[in-house]
Amino acid sequence: MNDHVYKKVELIGSSKTSVTGAIETAISRASKTMRNLEWFEVDQIRGHIKNGAVAHYQVVMKVGFRIDD
Repeated sequence: MNDHVYKKVELIGSSKTSVTGAIETAISRASKTMRNLEWFEVDQIRGHIKNGAVAHYQVVMKVGFRIDD
């Protein structure tokens, strides 16, 4: 097994339906332009309120990817 090097980038995902949806939106979009995505960690969960109801969920997260050998 080789030793690996990883890099973390910050992403902010949003969803009208759920925190999970916000995470999945961010990862899905990032995976279109980034390779070797391997893990994520959630830093913040927040949202937007409109007319007394949750309008959007936002998740600030770090995504780790492996640097190519």
